Amino acid sequence: MSDINPPRKRIASLDQFRGYTVAGMFLVNFVGYFAAAPFLFKHHLTFNSYADTIMPHFFFAVGFSFRLSFGRRVHQQGTTKAYLHMIKRLLGLALVSFVVYRVSPQADPWQWDALLAKGPAEVLYQPFKQEWFQTLLHIAVTSLWILPVIRAKAMVRVLYMIASALLHIGLSYWFYFDWIHTLPEAIDGGPLGFLTWTIPTMLGTLACDAVVGRERRPRLALMMLWAVLLMGLGYGMSCLTRIYDVPADQVEALSDIREAEHPVFPSSEQFGRWKDNLTAGNWSELLAEPPFVPPPHSREVVDGNVSNESFKSRKWNYWQMGQCIGATSYQTFSAGFSLAVYVAFYILADVWNLRLDLFRTLGTNALVGYVLHGMVDGAVKAFMPPDSPAWYMWAGFAFYFWITWLILRSLEKQNIYIKL
Repeated sequence: MSDINPPRKRIASLDQFRGYTVAGMFLVNFVGYFAAAPFLFKHHLTFNSYADTIMPHFFFAVGFSFRLSFGRRVHQQGTTKAYLHMIKRLLGLALVSFVVYRVSPQADPWQWDALLAKGPAEVLYQPFKQEWFQTLLHIAVTSLWILPVIRAKAMVRVLYMIASALLHIGLSYWFYFDWIHTLPEAIDGGPLGFLTWTIPTMLGTLACDAVVGRERRPRLALMMLWAVLLMGLGYGMSCLTRIYDVPADQVEALSDIREAEHPVFPSSEQFGRWKDNLTAGNWSELLAEPPFVPPPHSREVVDGNVSNESFKSRKWNYWQMGQCIGATSYQTFSAGFSLAVYVAFYILADVWNLRLDLFRTLGTNALVGYVLHGMVDGAVKAFMPPDSPAWYMWAGFAFYFWITWLILRSLEKQNIYIKL
């Protein structure tokens, strides 16, 4: 086993990184509701936007702090008590998620007779597939999933991460890709999303090893190199999405079909077209658009829904970067991006001592910020239609951000921190 038992001192770079992530969540969750929001501040199904980078940051920070705190707890309480404590803590977080993520009524009108007619299985199916599996529950389930190896050596954790990703690919090939896109459509990877949310979470544990308990400064250049390699690997996997480009003479005939045939492992015909382009050196037909760049056929209509053009020229498939399926390409790139952002914060906060009080306030009470921001969001948006002009949107965001920060700052002054 490989534990970390550092002195009880907060790591400034982790607080700053987590605070930045909370601030980014406030931004994208608020402005993404409005038609006037910048394209990159919204979540998309067909490419990786700035908004799609925020949730992986949370998992990276969770992995870092999980590895750090669990090693410390083992040394203080012993192995058995530490594991029991962590299991109870994660089950508590799951319970909180059931309260935070409200479930919409499933019948109109929603009455006792309707509840009896549906039965338990039908009533629970939609929230299980859609509403409940958002950030908090994903964190709880992913943490439980990696708990058996959280104390293991780095190589064991890496192999566990790779095995989890391969299992996700296999299950997606078997049934999961099709199932997640049937109504009600899942979000954030759905119930099996923990398999790939393991990627940024486990990378956070490895970053913890590289930073904590060392006599010398961590090898930042090597960490950044790994970040670049992971981002490149994620992008390389996303290039497989070009296999699912629709030939020009078939676009209209297939215009009503959204998901690709053989969305995980292409057919021989699909692979043959890709191989022909590879042999001919047609790189423009092989390379996908880089992250943060929307595919040329992907456009957004005014109400925020993805237009039909997003699947006419390229059918939806497993390899496209998108948070909905939690694809391996998306998670691998996002894990590398999270590592790169964390290294930047390490240099700023721990090397140069440049720290923002705002990020400290948000980062040290992240769970409260997460729960609170949804409440403030709803209170402010009650007076803001989705077609509000940009100036009104940004004014509303500033007001909402200020209220949320003010409450968190008040708690900080009173040394009130809520954790599970």
